[in-house]
Amino acid sequence: MSKTRDLCWLKKRVHQPDISSYYIKNRRDSVVMKTIERELSLLFEDAEPSDDAKSPLVLSLTGDGTGDGYEIEKTEAGYAVTASSEKGLLYGVFGLHRILITKGRLPFKSQPDQSIRMINHWDNFDGSIERGYAGESIYYDRNHFRGDMEIVRSYARLLASTGINAVSVNNVNVHKKETFFIKSENLKEIRKIADVFSEYGIRTYLSINFAAPIVVGGLDTADPLLPEVAAWWEQVTADIYKEIPQFGGFIVKADSEGEPGPFTYDRTHEDGANMLARAIKPFGGIIIWRCFVYNCGQDWRDRSLDRARAAYDIFMAHDGKFEGNVILQIKNGPIDFQIREPNSPLFGALRKTNQILEFQITQEYTGHQVDICYLVPMWKETLDFDTCYGKDAFIKNEIKKNSPDPKRSGIAAVGSAGMDANWTGNKLAQANLYGYGRLVWDNSLSSEEIAREWVNLTFELTEDQASKIVDILTTSRGVYEDYTCPLAVGFMCRPNVHYGADIDGYEYDRWGTYHYADRNGVGRERSVARGTGYTRQYSDARFREYEDLSTCPDELLLFFHHVPYTHVLRSGKTVIQHIYDTHFAGAEKVEQYERTWESLEPFLDEESYTNVRDRIKKQKENAINWRDQINTYFYRKSGISDAHGRKIYD
Repeated sequence: MSKTRDLCWLKKRVHQPDISSYYIKNRRDSVVMKTIERELSLLFEDAEPSDDAKSPLVLSLTGDGTGDGYEIEKTEAGYAVTASSEKGLLYGVFGLHRILITKGRLPFKSQPDQSIRMINHWDNFDGSIERGYAGESIYYDRNHFRGDMEIVRSYARLLASTGINAVSVNNVNVHKKETFFIKSENLKEIRKIADVFSEYGIRTYLSINFAAPIVVGGLDTADPLLPEVAAWWEQVTADIYKEIPQFGGFIVKADSEGEPGPFTYDRTHEDGANMLARAIKPFGGIIIWRCFVYNCGQDWRDRSLDRARAAYDIFMAHDGKFEGNVILQIKNGPIDFQIREPNSPLFGALRKTNQILEFQITQEYTGHQVDICYLVPMWKETLDFDTCYGKDAFIKNEIKKNSPDPKRSGIAAVGSAGMDANWTGNKLAQANLYGYGRLVWDNSLSSEEIAREWVNLTFELTEDQASKIVDILTTSRGVYEDYTCPLAVGFMCRPNVHYGADIDGYEYDRWGTYHYADRNGVGRERSVARGTGYTRQYSDARFREYEDLSTCPDELLLFFHHVPYTHVLRSGKTVIQHIYDTHFAGAEKVEQYERTWESLEPFLDEESYTNVRDRIKKQKENAINWRDQINTYFYRKSGISDAHGRKIYD
């Protein structure tokens, strides 16, 4: 099965006559070094190992063996790749391959901008993947370990080629069977997975259930302040590291959406995280504690409740009180991976705690890997967002600067890979997986640069043909936003499924995601003056910007304010006309995508062409349905006609 899988952006081999052999200077005996030699044979055609230091490709290990950076130079004999560690040298080999295929410039020097570059898998032991849209799990099948290490190795290649250095391999919503992953009979299988990832310099983590002392250990409590609970976790971690010495640590989702946590025992998240941190500290492990904690049993009648406030309200009081091996993992926005929402106010405000920024590669709210939605532009906006807490207070800097140990900071994302032959369901969704790795390594890369790299590595096209796909990718986030999310009103989708229009689907429920549309206006009032006071969680400058209707960005208006349909945006349009215009424009753009993709049929392999063509057809149906439902809904609410006389169903 694994032999027929798509090699994605690694399928092209370098046809370079002058790379006939390679020499490794200061070679060390390690699993990563063996991987480097294997990759050289896979990526560079006809390259053979040599004892000649004047070989056309020379790889040199220098320094103390730490650090992930590398340098590539053109030499008289060929090329030289230099790094201080085996991992750096591996990244350099992939970097050379990328540069030669895409005709990049040399010399080239690269250091990762973020220390931890992670993917979280939401895979379940039964083989399903929560919010997965590319087939079953590559790790598990019907409550057994799948055991196909070649698939895992192929996946590890893809991740390492973009600089990923950490993965968690099970769902943060830890079901009962996965709770037992921490027991010895399962650890032997997890060790096999971890060993393969280690070959590519990737550390393996497990998500754990906070109630495991009860479910697995037979205790009658999981109270983090009781000695017997702490002792139980100490023994568990010792057993794990005995079986998996290279184990990274635990991911914890607690007190959120039904998951157990310290609140059960009237304890704080500081109490829960620190107990686990002390248990794993002797082995060099870390605890990644998710800040996605909120009351999911809200009363929609009570407008004073605001889910957006939760992470800040819960975690700011504990800033500086967590153990040094605890990392708080913070979603990019305050709600839940919407196509448009403001950035979390914790970034910049949290100044004494290690932190990881969390994105979502899998397209839970962004099209299910049916609709094309290139997410790199959204991630770029977050990384480049100025929190206004001082000079250069961009989020990409704040997560490092405000972590007491910058090596325990970075970026994580929910993964998108599954057993589908092309890994991501939609062939174009590969660009999100590739783009995530490239961006978290080099935060300065533009969305277009990354898209063009992926296209050139993946297809054999002329510059003009490649540009057509790049244009589809780089405009797709805005297009998806146009037909699904007016002015940052999210969750107008089918509950639980999160695909397809259902404008009031979440409006009278317990999840705290309300748009409050009525006959007069729409939006969630989060100002201090008139609403929940959420705007005050930001820095002074951002607070003033968001609090004031005249300065609040159009694209975030309805997240922060409830306004009349006739409210004039800074763009000069009324809210209602903006809603009509964007939904018509979004659907029209998808129809254009369809024509563009069909024009590329003669130049693409049949499998890729058909895969994307069929999904664009579904996306077109989806976009038209969103357009007609939302426009009709707001016409009926407002009674205001489209200024251009276009068809709206009344």
